Amino acid sequence: MTNQIVAYTIELRGHEMAAENMQAMIDKVASECIAVRLRMLNRVVTNIYDDALRPLDLKVSQMNILVAAAKMGTARPVDVCEHLHLDVSTLSRNVERMKARGWLEVVPGEDGRSQPFRLTPQGRKLLEQAIPSWSEAQQQVKKALGNGFVEQLNQTVKQVRKGNTGS
Repeated sequence: MTNQIVAYTIELRGHEMAAENMQAMIDKVASECIAVRLRMLNRVVTNIYDDALRPLDLKVSQMNILVAAAKMGTARPVDVCEHLHLDVSTLSRNVERMKARGWLEVVPGEDGRSQPFRLTPQGRKLLEQAIPSWSEAQQQVKKALGNGFVEQLNQTVKQVRKGNTGS
């Protein structure tokens, strides 16, 4: 009987230690997870830009697509997705909404499957109107994050674009 009590006590303590280790790991993930922290920071930063662009009924995600279209002239969806690291469904959903608002128009494509698009005059005007609000938001975000963080972010984005993600 004594051996059973000792074995049960050892087993119970093992479960207690496993539970303590699990709680420690949960606490570690909750306090240190880079993905969670970046996603939270992304939401905060996005809200700053979206608040600044709201009077124009524009979101920063849409503005990025307008900018891509302005830079590319005729924007092929696959190129925009690659440049902005978007999935096709996200881009097509946004492009449909932006076409409905008259900001983008489809350019007849050679193959009929990919639907290249470009800015309309209304889209270009909206982009021009948005620049001052975007600039204010940009300064607000830079001030909040600090110059060192912004410079490190710029370097990291360059590495990601080169394909050097460390994996």
